[in-house]
Amino acid sequence: MPSPALTHRIAVLAVPPVTTFDLSIPDIVFGSAESAGKPAYEVTVCTTEPGPVAATGSLQVVVPHGLDVLARADTVIVTGSGARAEADSRVLAALRAAADRGARVASLCTGAFVLAQAGLLDGRSATTYWVQAGALGHRFPAVRVERALFVEDGPVLTSAGLTAGIDLCLHMVRSDHGAAVANAVARLAVISAARDGGQAPYLPAPVSAADGTSLAATRAWAQQRLHEPLTLAALAAHAGVSVRTLNRRFLAEAGTTPLQWLLSQRVEWARELLETTDQPVDLVADRAGFGTADSLRRHLLQRVGMTPRAYRARFALSARVGRRPAGRTP
Repeated sequence: MPSPALTHRIAVLAVPPVTTFDLSIPDIVFGSAESAGKPAYEVTVCTTEPGPVAATGSLQVVVPHGLDVLARADTVIVTGSGARAEADSRVLAALRAAADRGARVASLCTGAFVLAQAGLLDGRSATTYWVQAGALGHRFPAVRVERALFVEDGPVLTSAGLTAGIDLCLHMVRSDHGAAVANAVARLAVISAARDGGQAPYLPAPVSAADGTSLAATRAWAQQRLHEPLTLAALAAHAGVSVRTLNRRFLAEAGTTPLQWLLSQRVEWARELLETTDQPVDLVADRAGFGTADSLRRHLLQRVGMTPRAYRARFALSARVGRRPAGRTP
């Protein structure tokens, strides 16, 4: 977790030909994060040879910084690219040096191939754009390839393709500064709160239906009632559809089932309450809809790997200055 007195330095490594969408993700997510009213991250894009960088699509990319940026970065992110051939030896050496001195290293999309070439994925679990997952495992048998939105294996993190890079970056913000900061970034950037890394990367992304069948209103209704014993029947009744139709539309719009979405929302709300209030764990569990502290503890351990008390001890900086979360349930 970054020191609150220092800005966490992130080096975004553009390996040509870069995917411009992936290149923009760290700037959008980390550039929107604030902690104690100050920018939480300093983001710098770099490449092997500063200047114009080959990119996929019709956009032109100019990167002004060289590989020396990696030497002082706290986190290094290799963006997705078409570079599944041999990467520049200078890039691989710089990545190894960053990892050796303790920097957190991550990749978006097919950037995992570059980390694998550097040997940083040997013996680790990792993921990549699902179309290329088989190629990654075949070419680098020492890597345990998983089909997931993102994978965290110690100080090395990898994401699947495209929007999964957003989930990974939000996950890092949440790991560094807690759920409240990560959710604030998601709201500011008008993106969904981070999905769990274990979700399948090829699930449809959330969309609003053009024919008036969107369940957005029902999701908003449920978010204000997380403390209530919401059931599939109650959600379906609010949406004015059958339970079967609710399940089908929910999967198409939110990429998960209604009950899994509801559980994720409750976990996120509990995390914010643990961070931003000094309420007893029993009350937090009740407000978040878990009913008992034991139930909250079980789900938080499963999702985050920490008990409520341990989570609060790590992230409850805002509670010590008396800030309370806004919105949602009383």
